[in-house]
Amino acid sequence: MAPRGRPAAAAMPRRGARKRLKFRADDVCSERVTVADYANSDPAVVKSGRVKKAVANAVQQEVKSLCGLEASCVPTEEVLSVSGESCDSSDEMDTKESINGRAARKKKSKRHKDAEGGGGEEYPIDIWLLLASYIRPEDIVRFSLICKKAWTVTCTAAFWTRLYRRHYSLDAYLPLRLRPESMEKLHCLRACVIRSLFHMYEPFAARLSRNPAIPDSTPSTLKNSRCLLFWCKKIVGNRQEAMWEFNFKFKKQSPRLKSKCCKGLQPPIQYEEVHTNPDQDCCLLQITTFNFIFVPIVMGMTFTLFSISVSTDMRHHRVRLVFQDAPVRNGKKPRMEQGVQVVLDPVHSVRLLDWWHPQYPFSPKA
Repeated sequence: MAPRGRPAAAAMPRRGARKRLKFRADDVCSERVTVADYANSDPAVVKSGRVKKAVANAVQQEVKSLCGLEASCVPTEEVLSVSGESCDSSDEMDTKESINGRAARKKKSKRHKDAEGGGGEEYPIDIWLLLASYIRPEDIVRFSLICKKAWTVTCTAAFWTRLYRRHYSLDAYLPLRLRPESMEKLHCLRACVIRSLFHMYEPFAARLSRNPAIPDSTPSTLKNSRCLLFWCKKIVGNRQEAMWEFNFKFKKQSPRLKSKCCKGLQPPIQYEEVHTNPDQDCCLLQITTFNFIFVPIVMGMTFTLFSISVSTDMRHHRVRLVFQDAPVRNGKKPRMEQGVQVVLDPVHSVRLLDWWHPQYPFSPKA
């Protein structure tokens, strides 16, 4: 009896040789899409377990067409033409999807930042004008930095007129230009209101009363300032001998020359007259001496050096001023032999008055 032949062994598929399924356009139908297509996808479709991009685009386009929206970026003909073609490798699909994912995250973060920056409410200017009626004079700068409309309110004539009326007092002694009948003029209104506050507003007046006759440190704000005017006068006081007062009017260096940048925020054209101030960035250096001292002509020159030291009699002070024809660059020392030197000795008092100081001389026609 012939030995019984063994049945042929069944051919076992080799590992890693599973056949990739091809995408068929007929399968793209809203009725055939199930949760299993996304949650439990066959690894043979996509290695990562996700639906391929072509299938997702086709489903997305069909949903949009049913909702009446515009077609997606991938036209239907392009999706349907994929039928019969082999799919790309899983590695290439994963690389493309990772790149697209990073780009989508960047766009999402950018939209999130834009949404945060564009938030907020925009209130009408009447609201800001109403709020400005409750602001203290020392908080005007903070209020104007809130937004552009708040700054615009501080440029109006109504703001400065209300501020003046709110702090006006009948007991305050005011120059003729700062009295109520003269405040109806729009010309230099802002400067006049600020000057009047140093007469009527107690916190501002208290600042000036604390200034000593001789400053504790040498003022450095006058460096490279231009001397506009100089005059001296005789003072007759309680002393038997009269004293002499020497006045130097300076205009400080503008920020444009210092940083070489354009002008800052300018007030609206209709309020330029309100913000006009001929003494803007000006100050007065007032030095009182016991004797008359000859001072050369320094008008039009640049102030480069200011020092206060002890006098030769060790009882008073000595002031030394140096003027030159041109400003001194930063970091360079002025050359004494090229400038004009003014020495005042002995000195009774040294005062630096800004343009808003009550004792600063200004024209009544301003």
